[in-house]
Amino acid sequence: MNNKVAVIRKEHFNAAHRLFNSNWDDATNEKVFGKCSWPNYHGHNYELEVKVTGIPNPTTGCVINLKVLSELVKKEIHSRFDHKNLNLDTDEFKDLIPTAENIILVIYNLLRPHIQENMDLHLRLYETSKNFVEYPVV
Repeated sequence: MNNKVAVIRKEHFNAAHRLFNSNWDDATNEKVFGKCSWPNYHGHNYELEVKVTGIPNPTTGCVINLKVLSELVKKEIHSRFDHKNLNLDTDEFKDLIPTAENIILVIYNLLRPHIQENMDLHLRLYETSKNFVEYPVV
C-alpha cells in the first residue's frame, strides 16, 4: 500500500507574551502592535495541531503512534512554553518577537528533527479562535 495518510494530534499550551521591538520607542510599538505591545504582557490559550503525513506501517497500520507524538509535543513544546512568559522565560524568544508566525517556526524547528524524514510535518497554531497560522505553507 502506497497511500499517504495524515494523522493529526491536537495539543494546547498557555503562555504570555508581549509584541515589542526593542529598537523602537513605545509609541512606534503601540502603533504597530497595538495593545499587544503594552508593558504588562498578555496571554493566550494556544491550540496546536500537529499533522504528520506518511504511508502507514504495514505491521502496525499506523503512520505514527499518537501516544509517541503527544509525548514528543509535551517534551519539546509544553516543557518550554506552557505557563511561561515567552519574552522572559524562554531562550527561544530572548531576541525574537513572539508573534504567532515566529512561534510556529520555532515549534516546527523543535519537532522536525524527531519526525522521520520520509514523513511530512505540518503545523497549525491557533492564537485565538479567529487568528491562526500554518507552517509550512503548501
